[in-house]
Amino acid sequence: MKSDINITPLIDVLLVILIIFMIVVPVTPTKLDASLPEPQPTPGASPAPGGLVIEVRADAFSFNATPFLTRDALAERLRAACEERREPTVFVKVAENVAYDRVIEALDVAQEAGAVRIGLVDEVVPSR
Repeated sequence: MKSDINITPLIDVLLVILIIFMIVVPVTPTKLDASLPEPQPTPGASPAPGGLVIEVRADAFSFNATPFLTRDALAERLRAACEERREPTVFVKVAENVAYDRVIEALDVAQEAGAVRIGLVDEVVPSR
């Protein structure tokens, strides 16, 4: 007497599972919602006029061309500016050779101040 395993039911179950996966995978959502900016008509244009712009330097922050030496002073002024706007957008410019944690600190200040959107400007601020 020979005792072999009957693998026919196993193959049947595997085929059913394969068919179920083939049906379910295309149904799963693969879309990523993203808020993409509108293309600028002129290349090299600076952020929106009257926008909220933070410049990050190694020694200080600058908000709309007004220098702030401390994080708290920047946060206070930025919070007041964000409260005046319906959906505040803050742009962050970074000088050359600025430490990464300094940039993250500026992003945190903007988020805590109530900025709805935070954008990074890709032009380098000349260091003073």
